Amino acid sequence: MTHDTKTPKPRQRNAVATRDRILKIASKEFAAHGYDGARIDAIVARCKISKNLVYHYFDSKEALFIEVMERAYGAMRERQNELALTGEDPVRDMRELVEKTVQHFIDQPEFHQLLSTENLHKAVHIRKSKVISEMFNPLRTALSTILESGKQKGVFRRDADWVDLYVSISGLGSYFITNRYTLSYVLDVDLGAADRQQSRLRHASDMVISYLCDRSGEAA
Repeated sequence: MTHDTKTPKPRQRNAVATRDRILKIASKEFAAHGYDGARIDAIVARCKISKNLVYHYFDSKEALFIEVMERAYGAMRERQNELALTGEDPVRDMRELVEKTVQHFIDQPEFHQLLSTENLHKAVHIRKSKVISEMFNPLRTALSTILESGKQKGVFRRDADWVDLYVSISGLGSYFITNRYTLSYVLDVDLGAADRQQSRLRHASDMVISYLCDRSGEAA
């Protein structure tokens, strides 16, 4: 009596899924411990893979960190792609941009931690990326376009600068997240509460629009 035996095929590694998992775990490691404190061994242990496999996909710790940063900026770009700008109402469009940007900051608290560690290194790593600058361009274009539209329609102050504006939007949207624990304690509020976050969204957009529409304060 014969039995047909089939040799099981070795499971093929899903390279895309494996790289994605490494990047997700690495993002948490770099966010929690900074670039200097992050350890490849810790990433390997959490991913349950060999260290050789990590170095198969990424040449070095720095290369891995750069891709983590590219992934983080890529997530911001995806959020920007959700903007439904009409081009007809610059005030509405600016509110949309501000709220989408702030909402992304709320949804991605690790992004701020990654930015913090990269600022300690004076952006030395992201300068080596070939794509991060390009990822930021759509936001720069959208912000500049809305701002210019508002100026042409006589709605926004003529001296408003898109760089200053973006820095202000970032500050309004990120400071309450990066300092939420100390602020929550000293102010005796829960800045992480859903209603408080929604209030922050409205506040941030109101502040930006109030500035832009204050024609009395524009420079001569």
